[in-house]
Amino acid sequence: MATSAGRPDRPNEDFAGAVPGAVVMLDGAGIPGSESLCSHGVAWYTHRLGGALLGRLSRADGRDLATILASSIGETAADHRDTCDITHPNSPQATVVVVRAHRGRLDHLLLADCYLLLDQARDGPQVITDEREVTARRICSEPLDGVPRGTPEYDRVRGACAEALRALRNQPGGYWIAKDDPHAAEHAVTGSRPLADLRGVALLSNGASRIVSPYGLTDWPGVLALLRADGPADIIRHVRRAEAAADPDVRLPDDATVAYCTHLAHSGAGESSPASGR
Repeated sequence: MATSAGRPDRPNEDFAGAVPGAVVMLDGAGIPGSESLCSHGVAWYTHRLGGALLGRLSRADGRDLATILASSIGETAADHRDTCDITHPNSPQATVVVVRAHRGRLDHLLLADCYLLLDQARDGPQVITDEREVTARRICSEPLDGVPRGTPEYDRVRGACAEALRALRNQPGGYWIAKDDPHAAEHAVTGSRPLADLRGVALLSNGASRIVSPYGLTDWPGVLALLRADGPADIIRHVRRAEAAADPDVRLPDDATVAYCTHLAHSGAGESSPASGR
């Protein structure tokens, strides 16, 4: 695993952790103004939710991943419900990706815009993500097309677009993210594959996926080649160099995290099997 904060003056709001047989990654949403709603902060939320997920996954009881996520969201919400305004649209929230090796299969769950990269033994890489947030953001941002950046009109329209996007969060027809409502887990993207079909699997936060889009430094097969050669930290190094060369007014550096799991097919025979990684 490797992780890097996008800015030195702010805590890393990503989280990654593993227990035998499972890996968890969360990408916290640092929305301006959330500090006044939650005294703990987004980094606290991602670490708390990630820890709750790992605790349940460590039991290796084969429970449905969506059920595990729902219970973990509920537990984390209860941890600060009495002190923070957790129902406010801008209160701490996070994207989630979970993989678990169990009884010879790799189960996965994704909620919001994180990435799962499957290194298939017989075919090319398969990329799995939850595209609903990206789709909602693109639709809500359409009124900005043609509006000059840096003008009062641009700021006004951008604010309206942000409000429209918030209205779609955790709503039917919109997109779903881990926040205060356990029912969001019911809408996660889930699936399962035989471990024997896979050479490895990688989990990438949105910040790490920038190596493919928007920076176009490589494609997904290239990501796997970099991981095999130099490991997760090399992905982040490439992203940081591209961010340094980009216009900071267009794209600010983001927290970036990568987890790379290998030797999956050698460990799928038991009740639950370890995913060994770099």
